[in-house]
Amino acid sequence: MSEKKSAPPEALVELDYGSVMADVLGDSGLTKGEIDDFKSQMAGIHKDLMNRRKNGELPFYDLPFKTKELRKLRRSADEIRKKVDDFVVLGIGGSALGTSAVFQALRPLNHNLVERTKRRYPRLFVADNVDPEGMAALLNLVDPRRTIFNVVSKSGTTSETMAQFMVVYDQIRRSLGKSSLKNHIIFTTDPEKGLLRSLAERQGFECFDVPPGVGGRFSVLTPVALLPLAVAGVNVAELLKGAAAAAESCTRPNLWQNPAYLFTVLTYALHRQKGRSILVMMPYADALARVADWFNQLWAESLGKRLSTDGRVVKAGQTPVKAVGATDQHSQLQLYMEGPEDKVVVFLGVKSFRVEIRIPPLFKEEKDIAYLGGWSLGDLIRTEQTATARALTGAGRPNMTFTLPKVTPASLGYLIYLLETATVAGGYLYQINPLDQPGVEASKHFTYGLMGRPGFESFKTEFQKGPASKKKYIVE
Repeated sequence: MSEKKSAPPEALVELDYGSVMADVLGDSGLTKGEIDDFKSQMAGIHKDLMNRRKNGELPFYDLPFKTKELRKLRRSADEIRKKVDDFVVLGIGGSALGTSAVFQALRPLNHNLVERTKRRYPRLFVADNVDPEGMAALLNLVDPRRTIFNVVSKSGTTSETMAQFMVVYDQIRRSLGKSSLKNHIIFTTDPEKGLLRSLAERQGFECFDVPPGVGGRFSVLTPVALLPLAVAGVNVAELLKGAAAAAESCTRPNLWQNPAYLFTVLTYALHRQKGRSILVMMPYADALARVADWFNQLWAESLGKRLSTDGRVVKAGQTPVKAVGATDQHSQLQLYMEGPEDKVVVFLGVKSFRVEIRIPPLFKEEKDIAYLGGWSLGDLIRTEQTATARALTGAGRPNMTFTLPKVTPASLGYLIYLLETATVAGGYLYQINPLDQPGVEASKHFTYGLMGRPGFESFKTEFQKGPASKKKYIVE
């Protein structure tokens, strides 16, 4: 392995970090010695992580090896596929983003627009918001007689998801009859407790388990995402094989040989030592665009914490931002090139696209466009990625690149596992808990109080007495 490139033997994902190194980037970069300074700390972190994994405290590590559960899930997906034209996920946050990301990456980008006879698999929709216009449009699009709604909530009390469920439950009951409910609604929830689990037991709804100890943003390799993806035709067995390959390389104790540890050390050091408080993830492939959305939640919700594990106020975390190449070269790149020096750009690229289009050799008399003839669109977008990275490097702006040989289930599974492992290791560097999300709870509690949920009346009172209610700052 070269000093500036970290790649697993399977070559499913390659990390090129040369353009964050001082000998390439100059004073804005990191020296090898500065990275070596983390070796002892990462060795201790690795030991603690592996002990916690062994004790069952970090179950996401072992998700790729749940082969018995996978066989059951795939059998269920095969049966569901025969019954429906549409499969609708009702979920939000971690119950939705992973599914959307993998679906966009591994199914044709126009999957839901292709006629049923040509696409072979049901359409997959992820209803990840409660905007009434969006929900109404979706419900008007699908035929409830040929649709299964998958309600995904570990607690069974997620207000957005349960509101969607109640709407769908009522629609099916009215249009198809109460006896049809269990044929068109399935749950993915806690294996033992919660409202959805008890409702399933009372009314006979089929249930899939969210494994204990696996939080929503780490649940993409569980039935939360695997079930809808399998129904839509994604090879989830290969997805898990890729993740299993990552489980080998991303649990190596050596910092320089572990791409997950190295990535988190680089981003942390750039933040703490170089002031790079914003991480821009920039895929140069439409298929990977929603992977950046999924990563945004993973990075922000895991590492953005007010308190350290010992109770100190630290206000930790980088701000993740999504950009898509080459589109955002024409919208955001100007800022990254010449604006505040507070960003590190992480490119996602592919060596080979699954489909290629040649640019015809036309307009030979027009030298300003004739040069494009004979190349492919893949050549162009890869060149633009390389050129953008070179321009950022020349301007002293740190950047690194994850490269997939091709977007496949295995390479995507590898990348997902790598980024999850890097995130948890990052929590140790920031000395915060990467597995909770206390900052989200305040808005939830105010919502519960304002909507009349029993037990949350005090939050309604607190809201009404708060500063936002004393004076209105409104321009009409």
